[in-house]
Amino acid sequence: MKEIVEKLLHEAVDANPDLFLVDWKITEDNKIQVHVDGDHGLALEEIVRISRHIEHNIDRDEHDFELTVSSPGVSTPLSTPRQYRKNIGRIIKILTPENEEFKGEITAATEEAVTIRWEVREPKPVGKGKHTVEKIKEIPYTDIKKAIIQIDI
Repeated sequence: MKEIVEKLLHEAVDANPDLFLVDWKITEDNKIQVHVDGDHGLALEEIVRISRHIEHNIDRDEHDFELTVSSPGVSTPLSTPRQYRKNIGRIIKILTPENEEFKGEITAATEEAVTIRWEVREPKPVGKGKHTVEKIKEIPYTDIKKAIIQIDI
């Protein structure tokens, strides 16, 4: 059944170039969980369209399953370069495998890395006191353990 679901899922998502598949899985008890996102968000109509495309093309007499199609939640870590690009201009918190933490604004995202910018107060190079310094860091996706968009309340 996995191959059937994968084919139907790609057909449904590829029908709208604004959408992209984040992840999906089938549990041992045939619960199909799908996370889809869009460059400009994910409309309810698209969730319904994707769900129907999958449900209407799998024989219920042959396969008993439960299907959930949704967008990743705000607390769900980013996992694809397209998600990083979608969030350019937003604040992100990144944790590396060495447990280094970076928090800053996403300024760029390629297929290999994300670039973030933040400001920090540092001692002046000459004299007393501190001054604000802008930091910029490019972080390869392979060096990211977890990355979550920060929501201001």
